[in-house]
Amino acid sequence: MPTHDPSTSLYTCAQVRAIDRAATDRCGVAGFELMQRAATAAFASLRRRWPGASRIGVLAGAGNNGGDAFLLARLALQEGLRVDLLALTATSRGDAAQARAAFAEAGGRARLADAESALPDGEVLVDGLFGTGLVRPLDGLAALLVGRIAGVPVLALDVPSGLDADTGARTGPCVRADATVSFVGWKRGQFTADASDQCGVRELATLELPAEAYEGIAADAELVDTRIGCELPRRHANSNKSSFGHVLALGGDEGFGGAIRLTGEAALRCGAGLVSIATRAAHVVAITAARPELMARGIDDAVALAPLLERASVLALGPGLGLRDWGRALFEAALASGKRLVVDADALNLLAEMPRPLPPVVVLTPHPGEAARLLGCDAAAVQRDRFAAARELARKYAAVVVLKGAGSLVASPDGRIAVCPWGNPGMASAGMGDVLTGVVAALLAQGCDAWAAARLGVALHARAGDVAADAAPRGLVASDLFPPLRRLVNAGAA
Repeated sequence: MPTHDPSTSLYTCAQVRAIDRAATDRCGVAGFELMQRAATAAFASLRRRWPGASRIGVLAGAGNNGGDAFLLARLALQEGLRVDLLALTATSRGDAAQARAAFAEAGGRARLADAESALPDGEVLVDGLFGTGLVRPLDGLAALLVGRIAGVPVLALDVPSGLDADTGARTGPCVRADATVSFVGWKRGQFTADASDQCGVRELATLELPAEAYEGIAADAELVDTRIGCELPRRHANSNKSSFGHVLALGGDEGFGGAIRLTGEAALRCGAGLVSIATRAAHVVAITAARPELMARGIDDAVALAPLLERASVLALGPGLGLRDWGRALFEAALASGKRLVVDADALNLLAEMPRPLPPVVVLTPHPGEAARLLGCDAAAVQRDRFAAARELARKYAAVVVLKGAGSLVASPDGRIAVCPWGNPGMASAGMGDVLTGVVAALLAQGCDAWAAARLGVALHARAGDVAADAAPRGLVASDLFPPLRRLVNAGAA
C-alpha cells in the first residue's frame, strides 16, 4: 500500500480518524486545537477565493464538522464580516460545544433551524453540517436545508454534506460545493464517482500535523502521479521501430471499423514502433487510406490470424470486436497466445460470458456496466463502491484493472489502487475507451509493466482529454485527443 505523501495519499474515513487520535495521543495535539487549525485553514481558503465577500452564511451541525464551522464563523466576526449562522441543533457535542461557546463569546448568535428556516444570508455559504462521520443518506431537517441551497457559492468543510467520503457516492440530498477543504488528508472518495460533481475545487489542509501522526497508517490508495511520463524508458538515438514494440489491435467487426482504427492510431501516437490491425476485410481500405502507417489486414478466422499474433509483442483486444463467431474466434486465439494483453469492450463481455485463463501480463479496462458483468452484479452496485469493485476485479482475474468513469481507478491484484483526478464530461462519448486501449497497449509495448502502463495510460488519456476539451467539453470526440496525447507522452512530466 502507498506510504504517506500528503499530495497523493488517499485515506479511508477510519484511517483519518486514526490519524486524528494519533495526533492527540502520540503527538499531544488537542482535539480543540485541531479544530482551530481546521477553521483557520478553511477561513483562509474562503478569503482567497471570495476576497470581496463581506457577508457569510454558515450551516453548522452538532458534531466536529459543526465545530469547525462555529470557529470559522468566529474568525469571520473578528475580521469584521457579517455572519449569519444557522445551527442544526440547540447543543453541540464534544469539542464542538467549546467551539460553539467561543463563537458566542465573540458576539456571534446562532439561529436554530426548523422546517421553515431560510438559509443563512451571505455572499458565500459555508457547509459545516456533516463531515466524514455521516454513513447514511441525509434526511429530515438537514435534507430540507441542503435542498434549498441555490444561487450562492458554497465552501464545504472536509467533505460536502451528503457525500460518502469513502466511496464518493451520494445516495440522497448532497451539497454541491464550489470548493472543498479537506482536513488532515485526502479522503479517497473525494476523487471518484459523484465527488467529481459535488466537491468543486479541492484543497488539502494537513493542519501542520507532525509526521509521527501518520506512522503505521498506510494510505488506502494514491492519486496518479502528476509526472505522467517519468516511467517511460529513455529513447536512444541508436534505435529503430522494432525497439519500441509491435502492437496488434484486434477488432472491428462489420460496421465497427472506426473503433479499431482509433485504437491503432492511439498506439502510434503514444510511441509504439509498429501497429498492426486485424479486422474485417471490408475495413482495410478505409483504415489504410485514413492512416497509412497502420498495417491493416483483413482476417477471416483464427488460422489467418496466427502469423500476426506471432509477430506482435502486445495485443489490444476488443474495440468493435462484436459477440458473433468472428469475434469469439479472435478472442480465444488472442488469449491462447500468451501475449501481453489489453482487454476492452466486447472482449470483456466475452470474458464474462465464457471465462478463460488470462496471460500473465493483462490490463482489463471495463466501464461500470462491463465491470458488473464480470462480477455478476449490476452497474449500480459497482458505482456504490468503486474501490471494492476494482479490487475484486483485480483479485478475481489476477490482472491490473482500469475501472473507467469519473475518477477512473487503477487496481492491482495485490490491492494497490491509484485514482485519476483528471478527465471531464466531454469524454463520455463514443470511441474514448478505444483510444485508452491503444494508449495502454503502446506503453506496454515500450517496456512498462502492467501497473505502470495502466497508471500512465489513464493519466495521459485524461490529461489529453482536458487539454482537448479546454473550456468546451460538449462535442469533444475521441480523435481530438491525438495531438495532445503526442505532446504529453513526449513531455516527460505533466
